[in-house]
Amino acid sequence: MDINEFIVQVALPEHRVFAEEIVTEMAESAKARGTGIAKRSPEYISNKMQEGKSVIAFNKDGSWAGFCYIETWSHGQFVANSGLVVSPKYRKAGLAKAIKNEIFGLSRKLYPKAKIFGLTTGLAVMKINSDLGYEPVTYSELTQDEEFWKGCQSCVNFEILKMKERKNCMCTAMLYDPAEKKHEVAKQFAEELQKKPKLYERFMRIKQRLVVKPKPKTGLKALLFLFTFLFNK
Repeated sequence: MDINEFIVQVALPEHRVFAEEIVTEMAESAKARGTGIAKRSPEYISNKMQEGKSVIAFNKDGSWAGFCYIETWSHGQFVANSGLVVSPKYRKAGLAKAIKNEIFGLSRKLYPKAKIFGLTTGLAVMKINSDLGYEPVTYSELTQDEEFWKGCQSCVNFEILKMKERKNCMCTAMLYDPAEKKHEVAKQFAEELQKKPKLYERFMRIKQRLVVKPKPKTGLKALLFLFTFLFNK
């Protein structure tokens, strides 16, 4: 299967007929990963399509293939590209990257001064984000909007997040700041992720141990230092 078999575009109001299928697949994908996701209704997804704040993908035969939407926090100072989902039958064709590229471009167009961020446990998403210029950051650099953090309540790791007072958890925080000039460094980081996936896995195992059973004075900054150390060995 080739990426040229798909159409990736800004979703239109008429695409709301796919909203039910999209939210169902979001829930199923989160369940399969063993993680939570902020639950959204078909009406919420339809509104994103109506507002021009989402991206949808189709196979050339007309079947739905993937989706992602934009959320804003802290009065538009922060943007999250949320709910990225690809239909199981169309995975491993590069579609997630194509959708992320499209939603990132739409976010930059609609909110050129906003910081774009995300939380992820997946190497593939980290690689895509790094290619776009995101960098790993501490949780304190993300939006502190309470509504955003409420979305974590459905995650299996929510109790860890609460215990850590929102300073750390199993996800890695990543941020694109249009005011910073570090995007070439982020792209180099992406190349290292591609070259050394085993080191990323090692990092995540160590992080899990430290987050669940932290040593004195161990925080996310120390974990980010460890990540940098591993990838520059």
